[in-house]
Amino acid sequence: MIRLENVNKYFGELHVLKDVNLEVSEGEKLVIIGPSGSGKSTTVRCMNFLETPTSGHVYIDGQELTTRNKTRIVRDSMSMVFQQFNLYPHMSVLKNLTLAPMKLHHKSKAEAEQLAYHYLEVVGLTDKAHVYPTTLSGGQQQRIAIARALCAQTKIILFDEPTSALDPETIQEVLDVMIKLAHEKITMVVVTHEMGFAREVADRVVFMADGQILEEGTPEHFFEHPENERLKQFLGKIIRK
Repeated sequence: MIRLENVNKYFGELHVLKDVNLEVSEGEKLVIIGPSGSGKSTTVRCMNFLETPTSGHVYIDGQELTTRNKTRIVRDSMSMVFQQFNLYPHMSVLKNLTLAPMKLHHKSKAEAEQLAYHYLEVVGLTDKAHVYPTTLSGGQQQRIAIARALCAQTKIILFDEPTSALDPETIQEVLDVMIKLAHEKITMVVVTHEMGFAREVADRVVFMADGQILEEGTPEHFFEHPENERLKQFLGKIIRK
């Protein structure tokens, strides 16, 4: 579903991604971990051309992304959940969820609202349809953001550190929704520091540092038998024995 070939990304003189090669299969749950500044979020943002690679190629479902076709391919293929929820504060939850299906996917108001209520039920927030996002907790807002991504009915959802802006007590409610989604056929790429989530949900885990992929494998391999020394150091710091 997603293929990155020799992707490099510079921000000025800063070389953020260095010949990144990565494939994500249909329905796969891929988790990307690594220290801050390792290039994780940039990698995900290159998958939908929120960041345009300086060099290299990105393919979505067999089609190469270009500046000319990116809007159509990304709109039809993938959604994204951000660190900050990016909900429209002046619109009700229901309007936040129905806007894209109606404007971009040409669904009727009735169809869009049916979708919205279905996915509000999935994330456990049906009773919040008519409130405004600013009245909700951070965890609730992020669950609404996930429902909005689901309303687009795309095959791929990208998650860029979806719990990093949340209070500790609301993190689990968002992770529970993501764990539920992992049982669906959706292709998920998740940048996260939540190692428990990676262990439970990931088909494959990728470790990045200094703009490169240094190791990848199943969660069992990753957490029980890591090989790369940089990965061992990273895990040693964040996993309590």
